[in-house]
Amino acid sequence: MFVGVVGSSPAIDSAGPTMEVAVARDAGDQPATSQNWVVQPLLTDLYQITMAYAYWKSGKTKEHSVFNLFFRKNPFHGEFTIFAGLEECLKFVKNFRYSDTDISYLRSVLPASVEPEFFDYLRHLTTEDVVLHAVDEGEVVFPRVPLLIVEGPLVVCQLLETTLLTLVNFASLMATNAARYRMAAGKDIRLLEFGLRRSQGPDGGLSASKYAYMGGFDGTSNVLAGKLFNIPVNGTHAHAYVTSFSELEELQNKCLMPRDGGEPVDVLERALAWREKLALVFNVLPEEASAGELAAFLSFAMAYPNGFLALIDTSGLLNFCAVALTLNDLGYRALGIRIDSGDLAYLSRTARDMFEKISQQFDIPWFASMTIVASNDINEETIISLNEQEHSINCFGIGTHLVTCQRQPALGCVYKLVEINGKPRMKLSQEVEKVSIPGRSACYRLFGKDGSALIDLMTRFGEPSPEASSTQKTLCRHPFQEKLRTYVSPSKVVNLHRTYWKDNKVQLPLPSLFEIRQRVQASLMSLRKDIKRNLNPTPYKVGVSVELYKFLHDLWLEHAPIGELV
Repeated sequence: MFVGVVGSSPAIDSAGPTMEVAVARDAGDQPATSQNWVVQPLLTDLYQITMAYAYWKSGKTKEHSVFNLFFRKNPFHGEFTIFAGLEECLKFVKNFRYSDTDISYLRSVLPASVEPEFFDYLRHLTTEDVVLHAVDEGEVVFPRVPLLIVEGPLVVCQLLETTLLTLVNFASLMATNAARYRMAAGKDIRLLEFGLRRSQGPDGGLSASKYAYMGGFDGTSNVLAGKLFNIPVNGTHAHAYVTSFSELEELQNKCLMPRDGGEPVDVLERALAWREKLALVFNVLPEEASAGELAAFLSFAMAYPNGFLALIDTSGLLNFCAVALTLNDLGYRALGIRIDSGDLAYLSRTARDMFEKISQQFDIPWFASMTIVASNDINEETIISLNEQEHSINCFGIGTHLVTCQRQPALGCVYKLVEINGKPRMKLSQEVEKVSIPGRSACYRLFGKDGSALIDLMTRFGEPSPEASSTQKTLCRHPFQEKLRTYVSPSKVVNLHRTYWKDNKVQLPLPSLFEIRQRVQASLMSLRKDIKRNLNPTPYKVGVSVELYKFLHDLWLEHAPIGELV
């Protein structure tokens, strides 16, 4: 049976010992406001606290700072990334407080020389003066473009760094991985996340389920994720259920009531009769099929007659079809099979051919279109290969490679100070890709006449925004390579950043997980196919305005050290 259940649940007491991530919500409801209890101010690196004390000691607590959170390279050898984790970031910022026990712990680990007044300062610290601008969650994003712009008092903004990074890094990586699987499978194939048992711990498993759904998966096997995030949950049975039966005599209940009522029918007798008929179709002896497997299938089918989906091995198709036809006699419809070993393309085609043959021979039209699920250590390349082999699979159940992001285990977001008291700050490096864009910036996405995104353009904050015009050209420059520049006449210009946190409250209504999931697909549709292809994708352009280019290079030359030959 493949269960697909979506339901609501009551709020969970976040003060309890369970690792609660979010209160479940009904479809269409506003996002949950509860916060994972692990996400708190102490979920940080010690050096954030030590810097905070040094800032405090230096009298820099009220200095106004601007930090950019961004990444330098798209993951998985691709040319796009999905931004995720914003809702969790906002919950963290909203609930940012040091508790009495936090302060007591910090007193115990920081040097004795730390002044007591600093701990009083931390105890009363809030994010009321912080402003957070962000790209909409679920939007496709690219290197160097800030995903978050955090401005406010230097100490507070510094203390937010590590937690914001951990909330964005895995979420964005996971959503991107899921989106790539969706593109590889195509829009008509169902994708189910089966990775909880292989995930990086309980919280990693819950996060993976949430962001896999956001990235385009249709459901999860993770029951708690289904409850907390209102994600459809799916599952059938394991090999253990089948191997728990060894002979037909173990089938204690052999009768099933027809769907439309009537006298109970002996399903074992009916299944054995069908197996005799089908053996001729399969060109095998009925005795070649396992008796224990037939007993297991029948017992599971009687438990779930409206949703029977069986996990089969290479010889289980005959028994499954016998049980499916028995259910059909009683007015029920089996759902299909799951294959988790062997040559998936060959086995799926063999099963589909047999379903179609039985459908035609016994005049049962729906039998030909039963679901075939595959779940055998599948990754993105596996799906692409199966497509080339013209598989007959309707649904993939994907675990390890999806939830652990084995192809690339980290996104590599960074959090850089770009402005202090209105003065730009710039990270210099001998590696050009590590040089940061200084100063508070604005970011725009420029679209062409066909509706596809052409380029993301960063400008200085306060600089006039580019305009949509068929006649007026906007010059876009590569931030570091002088010869790379292009004119763009956009048909549409979109400001990528919106203010989500200001005046100590969330400023915008937050979309549901389902709505963010839809945004992911819409955003990906705005990219050309060559940018999204698996092999050698075309890099998407991120440029800077002429004014920002000049400002960047003047500042670079002003602060870059000058060598000396001796």
